Amino acid sequence: MFNKAARAAAASDGPLVARRLFVLGAPLALAACVTNAPPAPLGRAALMYGPVDGEPFPVDEVDLSEVDPRFLRQEVPAPSGTAPGTIVVDINERFLYLIGRDGKAIRYGVGVGKQGYSFKGWATIKRKEKWPHWTPTANMVRLQPARYGPVAAGLPGGETNPLGPRALYLYDGDRDTMFRIHGTIEPWSIGQQVSSGCIRLLNQDIIDLYERVPLGTRVYVKG
Repeated sequence: MFNKAARAAAASDGPLVARRLFVLGAPLALAACVTNAPPAPLGRAALMYGPVDGEPFPVDEVDLSEVDPRFLRQEVPAPSGTAPGTIVVDINERFLYLIGRDGKAIRYGVGVGKQGYSFKGWATIKRKEKWPHWTPTANMVRLQPARYGPVAAGLPGGETNPLGPRALYLYDGDRDTMFRIHGTIEPWSIGQQVSSGCIRLLNQDIIDLYERVPLGTRVYVKG
């Protein structure tokens, strides 16, 4: 979870969103407009996933050789039946959709929870944090003491924090579900079923999504 070495060793219509959703802007825009669209040309993808300036901690360039191109950010037809401004997460397909107007959406590839760990249903984003503090849940420490015990007290925000540079906190009413949409320090895990239940995006993608969604955004997780 903490680095590649560890991987090798272990295995309602929001007006703000409506205004900003498809202002992707050159060079970030991807021209794909169908669900099975071909991936962006490597030049554009490299620009989208290059290092991010202006952050208090490094956000490094993504090694695109580690990510299936279909999981890179692109514009696609929106899933039907969901209001603009809503986030839809499809656990089975490993995609997150930010629903826009005119039948379109921005689609991001995600990593999801291992079997039986994922949150499903409706939630609301009631908290947003840049470079969030991370603390493993008591259940995570109990199930994997060797991995999570040493960091049971938590980690401050930073380049080794598994939540990455941004986090969106999912609430059921006033109850924190303990599930998040966040970045990752393991880009190879996008498209995989690997987390303890949270939805993870590439760091450049969670920064992009964070700026597009206001507090109060509704999120539907299906699978």
